[in-house]
Amino acid sequence: FYVLDTIPCLLSPWSEWSDCSVTCGKGMRTRQRMLKSAAELGDCNEELEQAEKCMLPECPIDCELTEWSQWSECNTSCGKGHMIRTRMIKIEPQFGGAACPETVQRTKCRLRKCLRGPGMEKRRWKEAR
Repeated sequence: FYVLDTIPCLLSPWSEWSDCSVTCGKGMRTRQRMLKSAAELGDCNEELEQAEKCMLPECPIDCELTEWSQWSECNTSCGKGHMIRTRMIKIEPQFGGAACPETVQRTKCRLRKCLRGPGMEKRRWKEAR
């Protein structure tokens, strides 16, 4: 007599691989095939989908910086001077990521006027000679 489950699976050819699931870095891609024989003719245990890893060029990594430090003290005790503040690079840019902006800022500061003590002019004149 005839055994139904000996009928081979009739399968379509595999589809093309899908695009990688990511636009950069590591992802997955899949392909499928269809069951062409009627399901009533027996169980078909063939796989109908396959997946594999895919790798595209590395994703760009943008520069990352810490927050700005506090402004430094004014660099003079009287008159005009400047203060600076800094920030550190946490992550260097890679693979075409955004470059790092400035890491040091400088601004003017003005403290009380410098007072001239008695005899300052004479002292300056002696130093100039």
